[in-house]
Amino acid sequence: MVENKSQFARLLFIDRAIRSGMQGSRLANCTTLAAEYEVSSKTILRDIDYLRLHWESPIAYDPQRKGYFYTEESYALPAIHLNEGDLFGLAIAHKGLEQYRNTPIYDKLAALFRKIEQSLPERVSLDAAWLDSRISVLPEQQTTINPAVWAAVAAGLTQSRTLRLAYQKPGAAAPEIRAVDPYHVLRHQGAWYLIGHCHLRRDVRNFALSRISEAVVRSDSFVVPTDFDPAAVVARSFGLGRGTGQYRVRLRFVAAAAPYVLERVWQPEQQLARHRDGSVTLTLTAGDLAAIKRWVLSWGSEVEVLAPKALIGAVQEEIRGMAACYGGPARRGNKYHAGHLIKS
Repeated sequence: MVENKSQFARLLFIDRAIRSGMQGSRLANCTTLAAEYEVSSKTILRDIDYLRLHWESPIAYDPQRKGYFYTEESYALPAIHLNEGDLFGLAIAHKGLEQYRNTPIYDKLAALFRKIEQSLPERVSLDAAWLDSRISVLPEQQTTINPAVWAAVAAGLTQSRTLRLAYQKPGAAAPEIRAVDPYHVLRHQGAWYLIGHCHLRRDVRNFALSRISEAVVRSDSFVVPTDFDPAAVVARSFGLGRGTGQYRVRLRFVAAAAPYVLERVWQPEQQLARHRDGSVTLTLTAGDLAAIKRWVLSWGSEVEVLAPKALIGAVQEEIRGMAACYGGPARRGNKYHAGHLIKS
């Protein structure tokens, strides 16, 4: 592998000089190369030996013309040069493609990686057997996205064109037609979301791509507001549900759960407080109580909601509903769902 970036730059310089000499009347040699690059002739000789040995460059010396040339005119330096760390990183990224397998971008990303692999030197490759035995990436549960919808959203983003969406909200009987200026696309917990200005609501909203049955690029264009910051939109809320980010949530986790809470950053502006009994209080901001309620419930009895009262009430109501499903106060023949009794 190349020892450092300076050597890599010299190798590129030597390659260009050899090709230029072959096209001109005078071949490049150690003296001219060393003088132009301001290094010693011994350094140039070592670099040429390196090219021959490690990159299998077909470099020959013409004693009559006193210079170097390629014996194979079609030879080209490897398009990508990787050290061991680079190759390991590429291997991890390659395995990470599995989490996108059910999305329209999987084929495009897989094709891109094939191009990268084909551009590597023959002696450097990604061994599939080695990858499978040493590296695993467990994919998240994926939502299904219509490829035509993905293509339209991509076109709207790149061309700054308004989209006409047929959007099915959860629980709605039929899709709604929305005109949306696409500002940003975000992947969150196995699902893709479009963040954009909804003409109907006159506000910036989030749209799950899996719930868009049809998307058409309109002819009218828009300009993304200068104060729009996708990072701030996500940072202000927990999850991607609809909300204003005005709830200050305080959660106390028992000592057994504390290590799992402490090892992650749940929100950039979160606050953590450790207690003598080993428990931890996590404070963060949420704009959508429904999203954080589902997350809180996933911890079971290992967490207690301290604030706000609205979240405490929502969790209590959900717990009562769960109890009703398992022989609680609900009458036989009824089913509890989302905090309400529904006739079967």
